[in-house]
Amino acid sequence: MNLDAELAALAEAGLLRRPASADSCCGPEMILDGRPLLTFASNDYLGLAADPRLIEAAVAAVRRWGVGAGASHFLGGHFRPHQELAEQLATFVGAERALFFSTGYMANLGVVPALVGRGDTIFADRLNHASLIDAVRLSGANSRRYPHADMAALEKQLASCSTGQKLILTDSVFSMDGDIAPLPELAALAERYDAWLLVDDAHGFGVLGPQGRGALAHCGLKPTGRLLVMGTLGKAAGVAGAFVAADNQLIEWLTQKARTAIFTTAAPPMLAAVLQESLKLIEAADDRRTHLQALIARLRAGLAPLCARTGWRLLPSTTPIQPLVIGENHATVALAEALKARGVWAPAIRPPTVPEAQARLRISLSAVHTEAQVDQLLDALTAISQ
Repeated sequence: MNLDAELAALAEAGLLRRPASADSCCGPEMILDGRPLLTFASNDYLGLAADPRLIEAAVAAVRRWGVGAGASHFLGGHFRPHQELAEQLATFVGAERALFFSTGYMANLGVVPALVGRGDTIFADRLNHASLIDAVRLSGANSRRYPHADMAALEKQLASCSTGQKLILTDSVFSMDGDIAPLPELAALAERYDAWLLVDDAHGFGVLGPQGRGALAHCGLKPTGRLLVMGTLGKAAGVAGAFVAADNQLIEWLTQKARTAIFTTAAPPMLAAVLQESLKLIEAADDRRTHLQALIARLRAGLAPLCARTGWRLLPSTTPIQPLVIGENHATVALAEALKARGVWAPAIRPPTVPEAQARLRISLSAVHTEAQVDQLLDALTAISQ
């Protein structure tokens, strides 16, 4: 492979990516690459990543538990905060039991191959996150992708599969579109066709449902029977890590078979201790979720006339993820750079993260944004588009 040529081709297509370096805590206003910017880029939906209460909890936890686990869970790295956190997470989402993972990516890579393999079949939404796509490949199971949120197409696929274990995979909130999967219909299909259903609730946990209990609770469901839920703890929870919650028997199986939980050094116990405090804050954050919904409505109302005039397209979303589709890669990058020149950071998302010709700004709102900051973004977009 000629790497110089491949990199040049990425540049020509407007697909090179470079991370900005932050010199401040995660928040609505940050120092990125040495300059202050109003940011609409993070998944810190409740504004907990730099919350003073979690900082104090972290200081206390470091003094009590140190900074590392030292070993895998089965070799001495399983600390009391890990166990307590798993129990509290299970209770919070209404499951019998939960298993803690270091990241959401590791959770999906561990769970899917533990549930299905050769001779089995996975049915996956076409817009699922990369971690689920990679988990399918790793499992060795047969893979069938259904058009995004198309329940009729999924049912036809399920009905035509007569051998092996079936597993349906879906995001709850799709990370680049912001829409919510039809979870009740998916659960009904899983029951009808004797399939497991794994819901990746990375962008729903903490934001949706009563007290932020997630997308399943939002839809009146619980992780029981055929239904498992994966939730990440570095987004709305503000810290790091992930969990899978389900019935006791399923979690016992994953404890024995999920390689990314077994064969890795455990996350620092101090993180698990801080996450226990985060759960309390999430449960008590109805005021933040109410404010977040008001910001979403304000942003969408302000973008509507802009879209009508420019041809930009705001995808339908009631979540903090508000995708503004521009279309062409270079035009999208240019818009992001023009915003940056005006002191606002909203990242350009391009293929393969999104489909061809659907490059977009992924505007991500947080409960610690203000109405004035949303208006600043709208004013900047208006000035650029004139």
